[in-house]
Amino acid sequence: MARRRERVARMSTDNAQDASTVLPPIVSTEWLVANRSDVFVADVRWYLDGRPASVEFEAGHVEGAVFVDMDTDLSDHGQPAAMGRHPLPSPEYFAAAMGRLGIDGNTPVVAYDDSGGATAGRLVVMLRSLGCPAAILDGGMRAWPGPLAGAPAAPPVPAVFRSRPWPTDRFATADEVGSVSEGRQPGLLLDARSGDRYRGESEPIDPRAGHVPGAVNAPWAANLDGATGRFLPAAHL
Repeated sequence: MARRRERVARMSTDNAQDASTVLPPIVSTEWLVANRSDVFVADVRWYLDGRPASVEFEAGHVEGAVFVDMDTDLSDHGQPAAMGRHPLPSPEYFAAAMGRLGIDGNTPVVAYDDSGGATAGRLVVMLRSLGCPAAILDGGMRAWPGPLAGAPAAPPVPAVFRSRPWPTDRFATADEVGSVSEGRQPGLLLDARSGDRYRGESEPIDPRAGHVPGAVNAPWAANLDGATGRFLPAAHL
């Protein structure tokens, strides 16, 4: 196991672009059980109805997991309101948050939630875009076979996470989305929210209902097996 950690750390340090290939973007609960001592487990639950996810975390979570707050760790609300509900934090802000949580950018991170990976995926995408190894736990809390732990006994041990710029080819700006929406730039806009929110029939949190003109609805939940909560086979998708 020590050799594996050294190999992962060396790949992350020597070639950040290749580090995310240490593990696939989705891993099974069986994989996590077998590799538990080699990975950092992150609980990234968040709720549209405003429930504090930290309370749910303290009520029960995968043993050894660290709670990652969508609002304060993965978003920078010090930015203007025009930047959106969960604005992407600056590289420095994100690095400080990751280090405070104990994420070093070298140790593989497995993130889970109880919404089919919809919120855990944000952390995974952010880390992988920077070349850090990270994956979603397939099935999340629903699929976890072991007992759940209560309130953590101790705060996470801080780590050093190197700040690095967000890759411009991995994220679209509002102006770029507008260009695609208006037909001034080729591209396909996908709206991964539920159909009722896409159609503007329901909007529990955002100030405006509906969708960006020209966007196609591709609900996140349609990627999942309704019976198990796990992702459907790649061939089906």
